[in-house]
Amino acid sequence: MSIGERIFAAMYDRMSKGNEEAGLGARREALLAHASGRVLEIGAGTGRNLGYYGEGVESLVLTEPAEPMARRLERRLEEEQRPAEYRVELVRAPAERLPFSDGEFDVAVSTLVLCGVDDPAQSLAEVRRVLKPGGTLLFIEHVRSEEPSLARKQDRFNGLNRVVARCNCNRSTLDAIRGAGFTITELERDEMQKVPSFVRPLVVGAATPA
Repeated sequence: MSIGERIFAAMYDRMSKGNEEAGLGARREALLAHASGRVLEIGAGTGRNLGYYGEGVESLVLTEPAEPMARRLERRLEEEQRPAEYRVELVRAPAERLPFSDGEFDVAVSTLVLCGVDDPAQSLAEVRRVLKPGGTLLFIEHVRSEEPSLARKQDRFNGLNRVVARCNCNRSTLDAIRGAGFTITELERDEMQKVPSFVRPLVVGAATPA
């Protein structure tokens, strides 16, 4: 558990407060209204999504590999009141190695995660493996811009962004989702607010295993 990980976990909610209030929170709420059945969320962080899961959820499994984040999430689970209708479980595991059986979940959720995993292709392959046939991946991710000048800016600032925000701002995540054998069924493009221009491009959508 590095000092950098501890500092990032301690600052995460404060750093993201502005863009959550400027629209990202509403995006989470709208997306997660579609989550139902047995749900897996990868890279759950400090638990930003917890308040947005609805009555259709039967059980919720949260994975988080970073111990400082997992500890904060654990405290949040202990302190916050949640619907008694479903069980919530925290599992310390990276997205690249999910300790679950094939076809175990109806829905998988990834929000601002695929930019930070070590291996996006392996992470998505694992998500596809643990989803039931006909299951759904719900995602919100900031991605490489379609505008060439902004994409070049993302390339220039990616090293700095990895240090400050611990993620890559220039990943072609939609290509990675398709490359992992998913068909994208819903897609909206947007921009995050209250953040530098090179991390603003955002995609919100749903995908199913092809």
